[in-house]
Amino acid sequence: MPLINESRPEEFTLLGFADRPWLELPLFTSLLITYPLAMMGNVTIILVSRLDSRLHSPMYFFLANLSFLDMCYTTSIVPQMLVNLGSSKKTISYTGCAVQLYFFHIMGGTECLLLALMSFDRYVAICRPLHYTLIMNQRICILLVSTVWLTGITYAVSEATATLRLPLCGLNKLDHLLCEIPVLIKNACGEKGSNELTLSVVCIFMLAVPLCLILASYASIGHAVFKIKSSEGRKKAFGTCSSHLIVVFLFYGPGISMYLQPPSSISRDQPKFMALFYGVVTPTLNPFIYTLRNKDVKGALCHLVRSIFSFK
Repeated sequence: MPLINESRPEEFTLLGFADRPWLELPLFTSLLITYPLAMMGNVTIILVSRLDSRLHSPMYFFLANLSFLDMCYTTSIVPQMLVNLGSSKKTISYTGCAVQLYFFHIMGGTECLLLALMSFDRYVAICRPLHYTLIMNQRICILLVSTVWLTGITYAVSEATATLRLPLCGLNKLDHLLCEIPVLIKNACGEKGSNELTLSVVCIFMLAVPLCLILASYASIGHAVFKIKSSEGRKKAFGTCSSHLIVVFLFYGPGISMYLQPPSSISRDQPKFMALFYGVVTPTLNPFIYTLRNKDVKGALCHLVRSIFSFK
C-alpha cells in the first residue's frame, strides 16, 4: 500500500473488486438497471402519497419520508460506483469522500430511527385505535419526523468528523466501493481503539435499541391482531405490518452485521457486499414491497395512472 508524504491524501483509490475484474461489468449493468428503478419506485410512492387524499394519513406520511431517504441514500453512493466501475481510474477526491461519508451516514442513521417510528405508528393504530387520531396528529407527526432527522444528522456529523480526524499516514487505498466509517477506521494508523469503541456504543443506540423497540411493538401488535374477530381485519393488519417487517429485516440485518462489530474484525469483502445490499438492494425493493402488499397504495396508483391517461 503506497505511502505519500501528507497524512491526508488528495484522493482515495477505491479498490472495489479490482482483484476480480470479471465482476465489474455485471455489477455495473446491475447498478445501471436498479438505480433508475429505485428512483422511479420511490418517486412514485411520494407522488401517490401526496396526490391521493385517501393516503393523507400518518402511515403514508412516514412512508413518503422513507422513500425520500432511500432516494438520497442510493444517490449518495451509486453514481460514484458507476463512474469507478465504468473506468480504469477508480478514485474519489478527499472532499468527495468526506461528502459521501456524511450523506451516506446521515441517511442510514435517519432510516434506522424512521423505521422504528413507523412501527410505533402501527402499534398505536392497531393497539390503541380509539386514541390514534389524538396521538398521531399532524403536528406530532411533523415533530417526530423532525426529531428523527435531527438525531440522524447529529449521529452522522459527529461520527464522520471523528473518523476523518484519524491519521491515515498517507495511505490512500480503500478496499471498498465507497467511503464508509468502519473501513476508514480500519484503514487508519495509530491509536484507533477509542474510535472503534465509540462507533460500537453509538451503533447500539442507533441500530440495536430501535430494532428492539420495533420487535417489542410487533409483539404487542401480534397479540392484538389475534384478538380481532374479523378475518378480513386480521388479514389487512398482517398485510400492512408484514410489509414493514420485511423492510426492517432487509435493512437492519446487513447493518447490524457491519456496524456492531469492531472494524478491525471485518472481513475483506464484507463491507462491499453489505453496502450493496443496504445501500442499493433495499432502497430498490422497498417501493415494490409496499406497493405489491398494500391495497391502498395499489388502488391509489391505479387511480393516478387512469387520471393521467384520461387527462391525455
